[in-house]
Amino acid sequence: MLKGTVELIGDKSISHRAIMFSSIAKGTTRISNFLMGQDCLSTVDCFRKMGVNISINDREVIVNGVGLRGLEKPKDILNVGNSGTTIRLMMGILAGNEFEATIIGDESIGKRPMKRVTDPLRLMGCNIKGKDDANFTPITIQGGNLNKIEYNMPVASAQVKSSIILASLYGSCKSTIIEKSKSRNHTEILLNSFGADIKSNDLKIDVNPVKELFSVGNINVAGDISSAAFIIVAASIMKGSEVFIKNVGLNETRTGILDVLKAMNGNFEIIDKRLEGGEIVGDLVVRYSESLVSTTIDSSLIPRLIDEIPVIAILATQAQGTTIIKDAKELKVKESNRIKAVVDNLKNMGANIEELEDGMVIKGKTSLKGSYIKTFNDHRIAMAFSVASLISQGKVTLDNTTCIDISFPGYFDLINNLLK
Repeated sequence: MLKGTVELIGDKSISHRAIMFSSIAKGTTRISNFLMGQDCLSTVDCFRKMGVNISINDREVIVNGVGLRGLEKPKDILNVGNSGTTIRLMMGILAGNEFEATIIGDESIGKRPMKRVTDPLRLMGCNIKGKDDANFTPITIQGGNLNKIEYNMPVASAQVKSSIILASLYGSCKSTIIEKSKSRNHTEILLNSFGADIKSNDLKIDVNPVKELFSVGNINVAGDISSAAFIIVAASIMKGSEVFIKNVGLNETRTGILDVLKAMNGNFEIIDKRLEGGEIVGDLVVRYSESLVSTTIDSSLIPRLIDEIPVIAILATQAQGTTIIKDAKELKVKESNRIKAVVDNLKNMGANIEELEDGMVIKGKTSLKGSYIKTFNDHRIAMAFSVASLISQGKVTLDNTTCIDISFPGYFDLINNLLK
């Protein structure tokens, strides 16, 4: 069983954005509870290469911002490592700056599609070159002199939306973005606190260009609900568990995991819900759920829990009935093909699961057995199956655990401290 209290690490999405927006704002910003994962440190490295003075002390980061147009042409290639957030959001910023920069990443980034970002940036007048018509890295951007855009997004993606928003700050006049469905809105909340002029009305977002952004002074990064998801599921499926998770970000565009758990008859409660830095934060108590039931997850929920689906699949194996996950084709172009990775690994563990073109069907309740797990160097696959190992009959071996440091350094220490 899992018992105890968890101090949650900083939200990955907000940590990325805090570095980027502080870098292009005037003044000094202190960022506390920053996620020291490899992905976020890649963002730090890229902005240092563009002349931003960034210092790190424990989990606090101090950024001496250079202003909206103060970035310098990098002397070196910008390497985003494994971070899709870094490359896609940063392309929006580079599109507005009048210098040339080349971006690369690791092998996984090299396979992830970028035309969803480069196409709208080209429509704004940005000069972009890259592999397969700038769909894959390396990508070279010559920024500056951007036009406005009115863009209907073909995919629901906070990364794509954020990239266009950032480019629109440098545009000639107001730009409008229409989302396919509501995605996480950390960019809009945080940028407005820096002095941006972004107005959201349901799926419509209007962005007015600004002359400058200004530091907010201090940012305390909320705890990452995507990281909390692994603890939430583990506590829900291990008999006798009760875990208190402090400082969880409860932005409504991110709480799909809690909606699913509620629909599945999960046992949890939210305590001390509050507003911090424009974001809703609270504490969670999660207990073992003795009578989990199946549910259906579709397009209405997918953008609010896309990163949590691998561990939700583990949860579904312990629920009575048939759980259907659909409209999740985006999972195929993450760090791995997460649909195939989840289905193949769970089949090897004895689960009754079927792969769909855009998701999976899971029939429960199933006793999982030990197996060798192929993680495909994907941090969320590794963590999801580490959760499965907690209830499996037999040994589970992950082929890679170091990839977990991408988003959740100290993960196994935290789990081991809770195990009773």
